Amino acid sequence: MMFTKRVREPVMRGDVTCSVRIWRSARVKVGGRYPLGAGHIEVTAIREISLEDITPQLARRSGFLGVVDLLKVAKHGPGERVFLVEFAYHDAD
Repeated sequence: MMFTKRVREPVMRGDVTCSVRIWRSARVKVGGRYPLGAGHIEVTAIREISLEDITPQLARRSGFLGVVDLLKVAKHGPGERVFLVEFAYHDAD
């Protein structure tokens, strides 16, 4: 999973623990580990949601200023399905 540059540090600090993604289909799986910085994130949950489920609170929890800010970067390719990905960051041990 890739993160926009401004969200990487908050993810690695543990301040951001979820991400909204707009894909054709889920591109990550629960238990999957994806490199980030010196460590990795581990996906703890993924579920499909609707655009209406994206609230200002969820946008902020995802590391963005608001819904519009989040939607500018959430869409990856021609996808139309919205996924909420929950994860935890683990430093390299």
